[in-house]
Amino acid sequence: MKIEEIKLLGEKIKQNINKVIIGKSEVIDVLLTAMIAGGHVLLEDVPGTGKTVIAKTLSKSIGATFKRVQFTPDLLPSDLTGINYYNQKLGEFTFRSGPIFTNILLGDEINRATPRTQSSLLECMEEKQVTIDGKTHILDKPFFVIATQNPVETQGTFNLPEAQLDRFLVKLSMGYPSIEEGKQIMQRFIINNPLEELEVVCSKEELNDASRSIGKVYVSEDIQEYILKIVEGTLKHDSVVLGVSPRGSLAILRACQVYAALKGNSFVSPEDVKILCPYVFSHRIIIKDNLKFRGVTNDSIIEELLTTIEVPTEKWANRR
Repeated sequence: MKIEEIKLLGEKIKQNINKVIIGKSEVIDVLLTAMIAGGHVLLEDVPGTGKTVIAKTLSKSIGATFKRVQFTPDLLPSDLTGINYYNQKLGEFTFRSGPIFTNILLGDEINRATPRTQSSLLECMEEKQVTIDGKTHILDKPFFVIATQNPVETQGTFNLPEAQLDRFLVKLSMGYPSIEEGKQIMQRFIINNPLEELEVVCSKEELNDASRSIGKVYVSEDIQEYILKIVEGTLKHDSVVLGVSPRGSLAILRACQVYAALKGNSFVSPEDVKILCPYVFSHRIIIKDNLKFRGVTNDSIIEELLTTIEVPTEKWANRR
């Protein structure tokens, strides 16, 4: 697939999502970036801001299988992955697949599940496969996890460990709509739910083709060094206990290639890096506990690094 075709595909999906979602252009761009890049998304926000709706809207826009799991404390790993059960009719054990065997998985309130159940997603998200009773099952492509969590409620929740957070390519927040956007939402939903009338505009084959073609987007050495300087900045920052790992470096590299392609560019620019850094890096760093009460946040540290590290001004647009 050519870069121009990837741009058209992204615009087609985005226009379809905009039939339901109002005023979240950048969120949709990053969501599409993560999906085409083969990553996963963590949607963290208060209830009622549209986390589940945007996930359902994206899934309905693509001709792929979709399953939703409501995470609860009593959810077992086998409830996600599946189980081998004894089939009396056949006289042998038969595998019953779980909801993990899908193209798009919506995990609602993932932080309500126990760490044991959360960890069952690690292999699935990273290696696109699941091992049950010693047998490995390869998941169909694309395999895209959209997990939501409510940062306000703490009762009956289990914080995602760093190893789990690192599996998410990006972390997004929907945010509250403005008064004008809220008015448009009311007018759009006052008669019926536009989500029910949404049509498929993209096949999973097109999505897989776009994902395979991302390597065509050029990333200059200057841009690579710029990314690594930001990563090094998180490792050496006085306020940071744990910085961005090499997995994070590769994650933003891939994300920038997709983001550039969705804009129709055949190369990655510094602006692409600056836009995606907060989404890709903020959940991958841990700051000192005593600084959290002084207003220091993960986002503020990323913003500080982006303003202090020198931005490359030439050579990054060279074509191969």
